[in-house]
Amino acid sequence: MSKGLFITFEGGEGCGKTTVIKALVKELEKEGLQALVTREPGGSLIAEQIRNVILDRANTLMDPRTEALLYAASRRQHLVEIVLPALKEGKMVLSDRYLDSSLAYQGVARGIGIEEVFSINKFAIDQTMPDLTFFLDLEPEKGLERIRQHRSDEVNRLDLEKLSFHQKVYEAYKLLAKKYPERIVTIDASMTVEQEVEQIKKVILERYHG
Repeated sequence: MSKGLFITFEGGEGCGKTTVIKALVKELEKEGLQALVTREPGGSLIAEQIRNVILDRANTLMDPRTEALLYAASRRQHLVEIVLPALKEGKMVLSDRYLDSSLAYQGVARGIGIEEVFSINKFAIDQTMPDLTFFLDLEPEKGLERIRQHRSDEVNRLDLEKLSFHQKVYEAYKLLAKKYPERIVTIDASMTVEQEVEQIKKVILERYHG
């Protein structure tokens, strides 16, 4: 592949992005495709340090704009160190979250505004947008219940937000999916992981070979 393929995965807390990505990588390998898996916030040493500040449960006083700026800073570092070099080498990059997370969480749920948050991130990403984004569509009540059942020891600051916050995030993602239909593909995250991966793999292969 001469040009890399940048694929991002989005959704609310507990929608299963990490699990789906792990299973997807194995399926892509069967097709002879290698993928670099990374995540946001984080993905590189400096970006992970910023992640720790953002998600620290002690930082409940963090201002929404401070939060948005920290995400953008982490994103920039991750992009420069991990994503762009891989794409330049023609690799497929699978990222657990990217710009759409900021638009949903800070832009809508925090009330800063989608355009305002997008403006902050324009400086950070320098026109690097995903080729393809998968929105794992799962109602927030179900996602939060998954968290309570399966990873109660890893609860972060965002997991502690009220249900109304997560509902705003969910509605924001649905809005973004309608706004960018050429890029964002909605996947029913209430299906089995195998079913989700099969649908996602089909779309990726069509895009890859297209």
